[in-house]
Amino acid sequence: MSLEQLIKKCINQDAEAQSQLYKQYASKLFSLCLKYSKNYVEAEDNLHDAFITIFSKISQYKNKGSFEGWLKRIAINTALQRYRKDVGVFDIVNEGQIEDVSVDLNDTNLNIDYLLKIIQELPDRYRLVFNLYVLDGYSHAEISDLLTISTGTSKSNLARARMILKDKIETYRANSNSQSL
Repeated sequence: MSLEQLIKKCINQDAEAQSQLYKQYASKLFSLCLKYSKNYVEAEDNLHDAFITIFSKISQYKNKGSFEGWLKRIAINTALQRYRKDVGVFDIVNEGQIEDVSVDLNDTNLNIDYLLKIIQELPDRYRLVFNLYVLDGYSHAEISDLLTISTGTSKSNLARARMILKDKIETYRANSNSQSL
């Protein structure tokens, strides 16, 4: 069955088609939900909520652009809705004093599981901005709209996330080097 046929059947609330769509995209969307969630259980909840939204709004998909991109945007927005409710979660105190730090995520000496773990351990406001900007390619203007924060707050939260990650990576390298001696 083509994607177009599958979408039409989902619009008509065909349970078999919905199940097929879920099986086809659940693992990709779960990985995305996990990036924006505090833990595995919250990611599962976000995935469930995302599919409820997908099935209720699938008729709004207009075959313009990537269907998978449309699904991903819904999954990201679903996960971010949890944080929009927390007023003040993104407030910072002196954003002008934060300097930008770069983090090399392509370093082949880093264990990918360790890298994912330290990103997941970032405070929520830093993890969300870091994931949106670095991993998913959103601009600071788009992030400020998504999270209802200022562009400056987005930039400073990214800088703080990078600073934390850089410190953890340096500690990891130092410990790895001392163990290999």
